[in-house]
Amino acid sequence: MTKAASEQVHSEAGLYPIRTVSSLTGVNAVTLRAWERRYGLIRPQRTPKGHRLYTRADIERIEQVLSLLNQGISIGQAKPLLDDGLAAGAAPAAAGARQADEWQRYQARMLDAVSRFDEAALDAAYNDALSLYPVDLVIRNLAAPLLRRLGEQWINHSAGIAEEHFFSVYLRNKVGARIHHLNTRSTGTRLLIACLPREHHEIGMLLFALTAASHGHRALLLGADLPLAQIPLVLARQRCDAVVLSGSARPALGLLDEQLPALVKSIAVPVFIGGGITLRHSESIEKAGATACGEDFQDALRQIAARIRKT
Repeated sequence: MTKAASEQVHSEAGLYPIRTVSSLTGVNAVTLRAWERRYGLIRPQRTPKGHRLYTRADIERIEQVLSLLNQGISIGQAKPLLDDGLAAGAAPAAAGARQADEWQRYQARMLDAVSRFDEAALDAAYNDALSLYPVDLVIRNLAAPLLRRLGEQWINHSAGIAEEHFFSVYLRNKVGARIHHLNTRSTGTRLLIACLPREHHEIGMLLFALTAASHGHRALLLGADLPLAQIPLVLARQRCDAVVLSGSARPALGLLDEQLPALVKSIAVPVFIGGGITLRHSESIEKAGATACGEDFQDALRQIAARIRKT
């Protein structure tokens, strides 16, 4: 029996392999294994060959863990709270403070590694966080804040520019490799993702693409400073379900009142704009026929999914 056929049989029996569970929940397989081994949060069944199989109850348990993590609870506190039936309610403030302290410790480790230009130490801290927490939380509570902090401190820091570049290159390589890996395994909706014209800061775009890929979307990445006139040409050759563009607070001249409306009229899929540009220009974006989806990746994905379902 092939692997695909075997997975189909197990699914029909109400059992799901780890790859399917990862796709359904957005929690990668490494993290699911860590939750099992280190914290006893889930206890999947095993095939004769030792492969993990999860029930629908296991998947619901994983979703409860995610709910607690999104409330600011540390992974170490999740099991006691689940056992006490607190997943759906307000968790103790002290437990939420523990996760904040944990993110601060990760940030301190990574800042120290960056200050020494020590890629091995940086990689160890980043991978440790990813082994315990979903990529959404790692991006929101670790990668993005650290990037902002490095960007803010370079003015008064002797090697600040070099440190910011070091971390940006590291993050770009890690995120790009992960997106590529997830794209090869996904059959979900395809999103064309790029930066707006004259926007050269692509890390935010990449972090959004990673979040989207971790939730089953396929990311067609076109990088920084993409002329909008190129997008219809791409869509003519590769089918996509939506266009997602990232930008800073300062739009290029003529972008919102000329180029963006022309793009929206020329293609058959919805256009979404995210990033700092939406903080001051959401009205102009909406007037152009696109959707301003802000800076929150999860909220943006919900808007995109809802719009795609309607088309």
